[in-house]
Amino acid sequence: MTEESRQVAGRYELVELIGSGAMGMVWRGEDKILGRVVAVKELLMPVNQGEDKVEEARNRAMREARIAARLQHPNAISVFNVVEHEDRPWLIMEYLPSRSLAVKLREDGPLTVDEAIPFAVQLAGVLAAAHRAGIVHRDVKPGNVLLGDDGTTVKVTDFGISRAVGDVTLTATGEISGTPAFLAPEVARGEDATFASDVFALGATLYMAVEGDPPFGTADNAIALLYRVSSGSINPPKQAGKLEPLLLKLLELKPEDRPSMTEVVAELRKLDGGVTPVATVPEPPTLPEAKPPVVPTTVAVPAEGAAAAPPAGSDRRRRGMIFAGAGALLVVIAVIVTVVLTRNHGEESPAANPPPASGTSAPSSAPATSSASQPSPSTQPSTPPSSSSPPSSSSAANSPDAMASALRTYFSYLPSNLESGWAMLSDGFRSSRGQTFDRYKSWWSQFSSVTANDVQVTGENTLTAKITYHRASGGVSNETHHYKMSQHNGTWQIDVES
Repeated sequence: MTEESRQVAGRYELVELIGSGAMGMVWRGEDKILGRVVAVKELLMPVNQGEDKVEEARNRAMREARIAARLQHPNAISVFNVVEHEDRPWLIMEYLPSRSLAVKLREDGPLTVDEAIPFAVQLAGVLAAAHRAGIVHRDVKPGNVLLGDDGTTVKVTDFGISRAVGDVTLTATGEISGTPAFLAPEVARGEDATFASDVFALGATLYMAVEGDPPFGTADNAIALLYRVSSGSINPPKQAGKLEPLLLKLLELKPEDRPSMTEVVAELRKLDGGVTPVATVPEPPTLPEAKPPVVPTTVAVPAEGAAAAPPAGSDRRRRGMIFAGAGALLVVIAVIVTVVLTRNHGEESPAANPPPASGTSAPSSAPATSSASQPSPSTQPSTPPSSSSPPSSSSAANSPDAMASALRTYFSYLPSNLESGWAMLSDGFRSSRGQTFDRYKSWWSQFSSVTANDVQVTGENTLTAKITYHRASGGVSNETHHYKMSQHNGTWQIDVES
């Protein structure tokens, strides 16, 4: 970047280079609009891999950054914005005066167990929150753990970004970008990172914090180290003390043998005596894909006094609103007349309890925001059902029982009917995992059957289930998962799994 272009996207002034690595360079910057200090990270794109690969990495980085921005947690570096500048993605993030855990260990040496446990509680807490939101970090390591200059603040950075730009991957030329020292064995073997992979990486980071070296040691030959990681043969810890039993659980070779991140938090708090608080934050909302606005065929009559004077030059929009309002009023009058006439004739007709005017299948008691997941009004029938139509089944389709049944149906498709299973995953779910159908097919090929048992509805659009996995190579494992569901075109889909 030249001196003449030290402002990114016409808004963020680059003040001082504060770090660099395989993924890019980080500046301390200033948001000229809001007048606050920010961290500005330039993400480096792949080189010598063709324009298609570069474009794919750019799009993936933008998507992963947007997903990471959903996580708002006291122990996570917040992503404020993601912009494109000079054909590269740039992350605009919270600025924290700090040094990384990697730098601290290099400068000050390993931590004692009593020093490590409190910051481990905070790390596991923020990762558990990310998992509840369906976000896999994918690159937990000492370099991504920031220790504030105040001596107490611990924050994790770069959620999902390493995977987006291809950090810690084997390139087409056989060169390894980044270090594999903190990878889970299954990731080193080429499988997708999962919540269990984050658990392993957290264990590797804690191991490094108290032992002074990664669990697989170090090697000048990155390929040899990658092979060692994939085998899962760690060096036995010597300084872990009371942390050792939990550490070994986190570093189990098989993902299904590791505890969940929520269970890790509970175990760490026992070791900590409950002294270190764990921040609790609400699950971030899952926003629908951005779509061009549509003009509804009917609109609700505004409350008295709610209308505001339109800006100058908006006469055309105002006339459109007047016509739309008049149309809505006519529809309401027609429905009322139909109801009155039906009652007068003593008929039991579905029209006596008409569906919403927009034609969506959402129940009338649903909050206004739920309509975002429904089809746009322009795709729905514009006429109400006749008195001879069968009763609407929307209530049954939206019921908790229907949601639970949909989850059981999803697992009944696996692994013999993957196309149908894939169709029951929302776009948001696929994006959060960076999932493609080929990867999805590869993952489920290792199982002979999967069943969902003890499905329990736990809240609005949320449930839990005990999933039983029968491996094709033999062996059975059980896991309890939490799900968040949403409706798309009248069918239930899985939005989040944790």
